[in-house]
Amino acid sequence: MIKNFNLEDASQVFVGAFALAVPISFSEEAWRLGETLPWVNLFFLFCLSMMFLGLFAYQSVFQQDISHRVSTFVFRILIAYVISAFVVALVLMCIDKLPIVDSPVLAFKRIVVITMPASMGAIIVDSFDKE
Repeated sequence: MIKNFNLEDASQVFVGAFALAVPISFSEEAWRLGETLPWVNLFFLFCLSMMFLGLFAYQSVFQQDISHRVSTFVFRILIAYVISAFVVALVLMCIDKLPIVDSPVLAFKRIVVITMPASMGAIIVDSFDKE
């Protein structure tokens, strides 16, 4: 499973996530969404992220052929989301909008809100080099 995900793939995911995380992380609307969005909406946002990551990866990265690579497919989606969340957290920390110590719940919510578009950027750039 991991043999199909290498340093080049990871760097593509980082760059794609960073490309969308930066402009959105600087948006006050995204910060406020993190403050006001109820948990159920955050959960739906996370589910939408996973669904779109899966759909795009299935169509573009794996070209509709996952029959013998289901674990690689799932791993690719999860790693794209986790790396994207890490990139978002780093960007928010750099601009002092990740109150991880003072308000970890708010920090988590902001990460989830901004990771949705960042993860899409990550998987799109990852698809440039087909599986």
